Amino acid sequence: MAEPLTALSLPAQLIIAVGIAVAAVAAAIHLSAAFLAVSPPNTLTKRHGAAIDDYIYPEFERVWKLFAPNPLQQNIAVQARAEIRTREGGTATTGWRDLSAQDGAAIRHNPLPSHTQQNELRRAWEFYVGSHDAQERPQGMRGSLSEQYIRRIVMLRFGREEDGGAVERIQVRSATTPVAPPSWSDEKIDTKTIYRTLPWWTVTTDDIPEAKSR
Repeated sequence: MAEPLTALSLPAQLIIAVGIAVAAVAAAIHLSAAFLAVSPPNTLTKRHGAAIDDYIYPEFERVWKLFAPNPLQQNIAVQARAEIRTREGGTATTGWRDLSAQDGAAIRHNPLPSHTQQNELRRAWEFYVGSHDAQERPQGMRGSLSEQYIRRIVMLRFGREEDGGAVERIQVRSATTPVAPPSWSDEKIDTKTIYRTLPWWTVTTDDIPEAKSR
């Protein structure tokens, strides 16, 4: 049977009390930020909107496509490749790696897939698309943040080395394929895959999660 808190030493009681207080404050901050992020514009969001967005995006962003009258009818795969420096001093370009397919394989037949496998890459790409124009120019601070987020995810998947060489640059693209209508439908849809290819990005220390955590 667990001992009551009063039976613990004073230092132990203080540690537990501080831990509970910190958890309560963190929960209050998170719930407040989440509420303000989805609430109508008000005095707090006008004054502290940038700080709220920095906390919420991209990890805690909410989307409502599940309830839309016309849900998403496309399969979107995010792919990446790398330019590497070989051991001989030359450069080489890897083939395209389908990162979305890797996540799909990890989820398939898994009764408890992780949130990362289900949503990280998909939401990162939606974040990027929503904050860039057709010429891949970032729109505001969120655009720059979305680029950093994508680069770090790709480098987390690739690592510092790929195909026996050091990764120096990476390139990302999406492959969008419309979902074919059911056999009983008269609707005609072109199911040809359309690619959106981003410019090459030079890898920096900030793009390597292992280096960033040190």
